Amino acid sequence: RSSAKLVAPLGCLISRQKHTLPDLPYDYAALEPHINAEIMQLHHSKHHAAYVNNLNVAEEKYKEALAKGDVTTQVSLQPALKFNGGGHINHTIFWTNLSPNGGGEPKGELMEAIKRDFGSFANFKEKLTAVSVGVQGSGWGWLGYNKEQGRLQIAACANQDPLQGTTGLIPLLGIDVWEHAYYLQYKNVRPDYLKAIWNVINWENVSSRYATCKK
Repeated sequence: RSSAKLVAPLGCLISRQKHTLPDLPYDYAALEPHINAEIMQLHHSKHHAAYVNNLNVAEEKYKEALAKGDVTTQVSLQPALKFNGGGHINHTIFWTNLSPNGGGEPKGELMEAIKRDFGSFANFKEKLTAVSVGVQGSGWGWLGYNKEQGRLQIAACANQDPLQGTTGLIPLLGIDVWEHAYYLQYKNVRPDYLKAIWNVINWENVSSRYATCKK
């Protein structure tokens, strides 16, 4: 659909500029047969777009409340900022974590870190899959980096809670387990979707994120 690259929206919630829906770095059908074009089109152009639009609305209301010194309204807007801001952050990462040329295993420093912190790549894959399958309702499975401890960690977040803003872990790889990410193709069998998504994981992107957060 577009060759434009995505930029991780770190700190996007404090930006005064309106947020925009980022282009995908591949066509909607590029991840088939693992994730079909209809899912990708709806997921990106409808769901992610809604988070962006609602985030802009919430931020505008927050700015007005801030100008008026209306603390009650500022507090009441926090859930909308968290949900829609998290949805925008999470999906912007997610699109770059996927690639039609993905799959396989990571290389270099990331692979060494995975073996150090999880014993083996197979063990890591099994653990992240299990955590993602186990999310109750809607949410995300994540591979994150704990900067204080200098190690990789697996975590799950409910709804659209952003990983770094709620756990302190720096996001490297996110797996969306909301039903809108897979239901049209995999129905209610989340494990089948999770088995398929490993075929399109963009390890170059995950490795790049790992290298950046270690600096």
